[in-house]
Amino acid sequence: MNQAPAPNTSASSAPDLRGQHQSLRICLVTETFPPEVNGVAMTAGRVVNGLLAAGHKVHIVRPRQPEEDRAHLASFADLPTTLVHGVGVPGYNGIRFGLPAGNALERAWRHQTPDVVHVLTEGPLGYSAVKTAQRLGLPIVGGYHTHFDRYTEHYRFGFLRQTVTNYLVRFHNRCHINLAPTQELAQSLMQQGMKEVRVMSRGVDRSLFHPQHRSTALRTQWGVGKDDLVLLCVGRLAAEKQLDWVVRAWQAVRQDKPYSKLVLVGGGPEYQRLASQYPDVILTGPVSSHDLGAHYASADLFVFASMSETFGNVVQEALASGVPVVGFDYAAARELIHHDVNGVLVPFGDQQAFIQATVQAASQPAHLRQMARQAAETGRSWKSVLQDLIANYHDAIDLASIVDHRTQGSPHAHSTQNVP
Repeated sequence: MNQAPAPNTSASSAPDLRGQHQSLRICLVTETFPPEVNGVAMTAGRVVNGLLAAGHKVHIVRPRQPEEDRAHLASFADLPTTLVHGVGVPGYNGIRFGLPAGNALERAWRHQTPDVVHVLTEGPLGYSAVKTAQRLGLPIVGGYHTHFDRYTEHYRFGFLRQTVTNYLVRFHNRCHINLAPTQELAQSLMQQGMKEVRVMSRGVDRSLFHPQHRSTALRTQWGVGKDDLVLLCVGRLAAEKQLDWVVRAWQAVRQDKPYSKLVLVGGGPEYQRLASQYPDVILTGPVSSHDLGAHYASADLFVFASMSETFGNVVQEALASGVPVVGFDYAAARELIHHDVNGVLVPFGDQQAFIQATVQAASQPAHLRQMARQAAETGRSWKSVLQDLIANYHDAIDLASIVDHRTQGSPHAHSTQNVP
């Protein structure tokens, strides 16, 4: 395979501020949204809040969530939203795929044409949104958030991995611009044949994630003394997170530090199995965003064995909380961890090295934690991330406008007239 050119990262390295004060109509299509707890839902919520704060108009298209009437959606109660039917993802309770809604989307978009369609997920709903937007000549921005092809290995569908990879490439090549969270991933996606891949990193809220939120009361609740060690992992309790590796690393640590505790924060399909198989592990279940910062800051070491992340927001949140991280050398860990300074990087996929690195880090937690606190400003603000996103929206509008002029007669031609 020929070497792909370096991804266009100009939007993320030097924000293009043209049009930042021009109000855009943005349709955000996503198959997961707060209060669902996962990285994509968190990113969707942050993006929506940031766009609204910047004066843009946002319309959400998403599946109706289970027990929708009881879901805590107060923060987005006034947000224009189109709900579609969804089906549960086999083996992954709490997450739903939206069913195709092309006809409904076409009627809505012909009635009120968005300036740009941002599709965050590649499920049936996302695919129907991309096809419909393409047919109407609308600018399309695609977000690459999840390695669905890697997930096939964890859910006994490994034989479909290449088929899923090909589908993802075709999906994103219908978009004018695609956004990946790291330059490493953008390069990899383009080598697979994906076009117009740019870097849009992730931000961290330093008011929520900060060392000052360390809580003696919470540590007492966990049953640890002042000098006892707490290992932490935050995220969906699912097969692709390699949580058994985290437990084995903690068990190795306990050989020298018998009073150490492992705290797993989150819910998911693996919750019951983990609770049954490892009764000494503290399982908190889902934790509200208001309390999450205290959970991070009250730990001493963040242990992250997942190898399926496109970024890994939890790594950035742990570091911002002043907690050193043990993680594999890729994605957010590669970008943010300074080896043996604010954490430990482990060769990708090496389970024994991961366990040994955790034991090593646990033997010097005070040193690593001090260095992690000094580097707690690691990571970008969401404000700067949103500036990049808006610049990419304008670039997508420009690219769609070029196609409109070639094809003549797209219903979206009018919405690009004010773009510089």
